Amino acid sequence: MMTTPGCVLMDPFWCISRSAHAPVRSCVPPDFRLAPRLQAAQPTNSDPVPRPHRDCACMLSVADRNAYMLTGPLAARGYDWWWHSLTGYDAVTNEPRGFFIEYFSINPGLGGSTPILGQLPSNREAGIRPSYGMLNAGCWGPEPTQLHNYVASDDCAFDTRHLDVRIGDATVTESHLAGSVSVSADEAASHPEWMSDHGSMSWDLTANKQLSYSVGYGADALFRTTRAFQMFWHVAGIKTEYSGQIDFNGRRFIVEPETSSGYQDKNWGQDYTNPWVWLNCAQFVDAASGEALPLTCLDVGGGTPVLFGRRLSSKLLIAFFLRGELFEFNFSKFWTGSRQSFECTVEPDKVRWRISAKTFTHRIEIDFWCPTEEMLLMNYENPDGVKNHHSLWNGGTARGTVRLFQRDRLVGEFLGSHGGGEYGAY
Repeated sequence: MMTTPGCVLMDPFWCISRSAHAPVRSCVPPDFRLAPRLQAAQPTNSDPVPRPHRDCACMLSVADRNAYMLTGPLAARGYDWWWHSLTGYDAVTNEPRGFFIEYFSINPGLGGSTPILGQLPSNREAGIRPSYGMLNAGCWGPEPTQLHNYVASDDCAFDTRHLDVRIGDATVTESHLAGSVSVSADEAASHPEWMSDHGSMSWDLTANKQLSYSVGYGADALFRTTRAFQMFWHVAGIKTEYSGQIDFNGRRFIVEPETSSGYQDKNWGQDYTNPWVWLNCAQFVDAASGEALPLTCLDVGGGTPVLFGRRLSSKLLIAFFLRGELFEFNFSKFWTGSRQSFECTVEPDKVRWRISAKTFTHRIEIDFWCPTEEMLLMNYENPDGVKNHHSLWNGGTARGTVRLFQRDRLVGEFLGSHGGGEYGAY
């Protein structure tokens, strides 16, 4: 049973997909092996909790939802990941480059001393489901690259109370992440089950999460323990400032807080949404004045939620912070009069997101796009070892406009750049 202090009100809906320090009692049968938990640690000033949005009644503390979720049945049929995206600048040429770093775990209760890869032909034929920790890291732009390194579930450690994760030698907390990945050209060619390009990347970064976004009661303890939704989402760092350095294929990139355009979220559950829609931007200027806007960021997540096995209609969750004030268009908060329409298209030279949403008091219009030549096709297998998404476009150089209205009065138009975006359907 999961115990969580604080609010016990419940939203009858959730959210989908890209936190209370209460312990969780594991429901894993004794013959299942969970990856070991890290020793308990008390939050310190070096692990800051980001400032939540103002609708505090709809969320537990940020740290709880950013913690490890694969207990009980999810340990044998579930995934959990922590996604980070940011911009670094070449130490020699000052060229900007978008990067992503993901810490990923799947079916840890089925694993052991070696990674079990679901895309290995012999495992597919035998119906053996995957179990491993994975580091998924890479970059966008010219020659976009994704690199996968796999680690045995027994060589991973997690904490169910707050973000404290180790995948092999790579670590991540709320305030720091460090690790490396490397795949040779020969390895990538001879191991298609790795679903990886070739190259190398290492990182040592600090994170200052300035704003968070909670999707609502749908990710509360009751919905988590009953596994009500197929895919859950939480955004611990909708506006995150990273600092440090990244080494990618022999080139060093410097990451500065003011220009990092940073973001951190997580997903967990039993399968992935279809269609898969995600759009984020943390760097905006005012279209009229050209003024850079502090504490201004956009996040959109959605697809087709599955609630207790029943597919709902396609829906989005939309959060737009303007100078620190949240404007939310959340389909599950029906009392706000939230309505929305959207169209995501893959065109010959770009992926485009066109979104319109409104509540009783505000309206938002979003038009973003990302060049396909700067994007990659992200590779995931689900906990059953099935790779359903074969055209999951993922990029980090999205740009576009947001127009915000108070009823029919234009509040402002804002230009975004260095955004992250994802779209795929099957």
